[in-house]
Amino acid sequence: MSELFSVSGLFTLGMLVLLQAVLGFDNLLYISIESKRVAEDKQSMVRKLGIGVAIVLRIALLFVVVNLIQLLEDSFFEIHNGYVDMAVSGHSLIVLFGGAFILWTAMKEIHHLLSDPNVGSGEEKPTSSVGKAVTLIIVMNLVFSFDSILSAMALTKNLWIMSIAIIISGVMMLLLADQVSEFIKKNRMFEVLGLFILFIVGVMLVSEGGELAQVVLFGHEVHHMPKSTFYFVLATLIVVDIVQTRYQKRLMAKQEARESAAKVAEG
Repeated sequence: MSELFSVSGLFTLGMLVLLQAVLGFDNLLYISIESKRVAEDKQSMVRKLGIGVAIVLRIALLFVVVNLIQLLEDSFFEIHNGYVDMAVSGHSLIVLFGGAFILWTAMKEIHHLLSDPNVGSGEEKPTSSVGKAVTLIIVMNLVFSFDSILSAMALTKNLWIMSIAIIISGVMMLLLADQVSEFIKKNRMFEVLGLFILFIVGVMLVSEGGELAQVVLFGHEVHHMPKSTFYFVLATLIVVDIVQTRYQKRLMAKQEARESAAKVAEG
C-alpha cells in the first residue's frame, strides 16, 4: 500500500487511469448502443447498473487474471491439418469471442438503421429487456477489460494501484455514459460513425485473437491490427464525417436559397 503514495506509484496510477480511459472509449460506444434498446425512461439506469456491476467484476477479474495468468496463456486446443493451424488458449478465446460478438452487433445495428422505417422518427420501440441489456453490457465490459488488465500488469504488479485505477476509470465511465448517449441521440449522423468505429474494434479484436491463437490460414499467419493503425483509421473516419456533414449542410443551404429565390421569382 505504501508504494501507492510514492512518486512512482502515483505516476503509474495516472498512466493506468489514462490507459483505461483511452481503452474505454469503444466500451462507451457499445454501452450507448446497447442501452438504447430498452425503454427510454430506463436507459440511464441500465447504463449505470451495468457499469456499476462491471466495476466490481473487473476487480474480481483482476485477481483471477493475476493468479491464473499462466493457465489463460497456455493453449488447450490445437489444430494442425495443413489448411488451418491454431493453438487456442483461454486468452485468445476470450478476445476472439468478444471481437466476433462486437462485429455481429455492429453489423446488426447497421442493418437496423437501413431497414427499419421508424429509425429517426421518434417511434422506435424497445427491443430488449432491462436484464438482457445489463447482462450484455457487463459481459462486454469484461471482454474490453481483459486486455486493459493485461496492459496494466505490464506497468505494475501492485494490486492496489490496479484496483484503484479500475475504480477511477469506472467512475469516469459512469459520469460520461449518459453524456455520450445523449450526444449520439441528438446527433444521429454520428451514430453511423460510432457503429463503424465499433466494427473496426471488432476487426481489431478478432485479428488480435487470431494472433494469440497462432492461427495460420493456408500458410498465411494472422497478425493483429496495430493500435496505431486503429487510431489512424479512427481519426480518418472522424475527419471524413465532419467534412461530409459540413459539406452536406452547405449544399442544403444552397438548395434552400435556390428554392427561395425561385418562389420569389414566381411571386
